Amino acid sequence: MILPITAYGDPVLRKVGTDITKDYPKLETLVENMWETMYNASGVGLAAPQIGLPIRLFVIDTTPFSEDEDLAPEDQKALNGFKKVFVNAKIEEETGEEWTFNEGCLSIPDIREDVNRKETIKITYLDENFNEKSETYGGLLARVIQHEYDHIEGILFTDKLSSLKKRLIKGKLSNISKGKINADYRMRFPDMKKGR
Repeated sequence: MILPITAYGDPVLRKVGTDITKDYPKLETLVENMWETMYNASGVGLAAPQIGLPIRLFVIDTTPFSEDEDLAPEDQKALNGFKKVFVNAKIEEETGEEWTFNEGCLSIPDIREDVNRKETIKITYLDENFNEKSETYGGLLARVIQHEYDHIEGILFTDKLSSLKKRLIKGKLSNISKGKINADYRMRFPDMKKGR
């Protein structure tokens, strides 16, 4: 089932997510709905807060990035078919040089900005079967994970912009929360009585 994506301004996007257990109600269905919602919106990642749930869960499928001809062949290969569910994730460390990449977010349609992030991460998490994992990622893979991980920490990519950039997009952000935006997927707006 395709769920509406929570728009910028909703308090749920500012909550630090809570850990979930194996017996979280209808978890399998929730994960399926998240995949469907993400693909419908042409996203490469979706976190539970973006569908209104303040829990530590996100899904990622970076396959669409693997077709980017500007990327090195080894990066394309790493991104192709990378599809994972992250439950109760914790980034243990972020290392390496900071690098810039133009990011967008399904909860903040029509705004894309350059964001600096560290090159490499070490993350521990549970997969959808609650098997414990500890993995290290670099480059664009690390960045997609960092972006979704921020969501379960109540952080948005716009928080990482300079104060000047934040001032420049303030009006646009306000319009998004009021529903004055044309997204080509279902959204729920905090400053409107009813989503569409």
